[in-house]
Amino acid sequence: MNKQIQYSEEPIGEIKLISDFLPSPEELALKTKNTKVTISLSTESVAYFKATAKKHHMQYQKMIRQLLDDYVEHQKSANK
Repeated sequence: MNKQIQYSEEPIGEIKLISDFLPSPEELALKTKNTKVTISLSTESVAYFKATAKKHHMQYQKMIRQLLDDYVEHQKSANK
């Protein structure tokens, strides 16, 4: 980078402070506690999730977990 930055003595104008809008590290951490389980799934189902996850650049286990979490939330709200 050989290009020199040229500063001016122009006034900046009124400065306005904005509040921090980024989430804190605590808010970025996973909020749910996970429990490891061993489960046997059909080869066809696992192949589907792996292929779909690859297309979306994500983990297939995360997709399955999200599917189950969504199902549970739906069932909880339907049974109220």
